Amino acid sequence: MAAPGPVTPGAPFEPSQPPVIEGFSPSVYSPPESFKEKFLRKTRENPMVPVGCLGTAAALTYGLYCFHRGQSHRSQLMMRTRIAAQGFTVAAILLGLAASAMKSRS
Repeated sequence: MAAPGPVTPGAPFEPSQPPVIEGFSPSVYSPPESFKEKFLRKTRENPMVPVGCLGTAAALTYGLYCFHRGQSHRSQLMMRTRIAAQGFTVAAILLGLAASAMKSRS
């Protein structure tokens, strides 16, 4: 068994820079998006998800308010409404994923 040849050190690893991968050019892709740009793009792609999230938050907030005031019947109704809004949000996410998968296939 032969001893391995000498290893020539390449460029030192720099943690603040992205790794260099042979055959990969990051300049092909668009520049990174800010949070606001990504949020707006995702909202345009699937507008029902933010609607469901707002509905869930509103039902939860009003339900807790009613619970605090002692209106247990209204509070229970709002907690059930919250569950329905969460289901709507999950369904919107799944339908959005299915639509984007179908779009990428064609």
